Amino acid sequence: MIADEIRAELDKLGVTSVSPGLAAVALKLAAALDAIPTGDAPTSQAVVADKLTAVMTKLRGLAPPATEGDVLDDLADRRAQRRGA
Repeated sequence: MIADEIRAELDKLGVTSVSPGLAAVALKLAAALDAIPTGDAPTSQAVVADKLTAVMTKLRGLAPPATEGDVLDDLADRRAQRRGA
């Protein structure tokens, strides 16, 4: 459910060690969102989803920059292949 997806995104972002409290809040909010029955209280779902979005936005901003697979790495790899061939 939503908590599983949030946990996977937190793992991918690598922010749990940078901001463990905020990551825990995100997981708690996701679990709360999962616990709200689908047909019940759409306003409650919207409020929790809004808070979860705000927390995840902060966590995404804290995530260390990705170092693999960027354009410069691809260019360097291609150059190394051309020179080695």
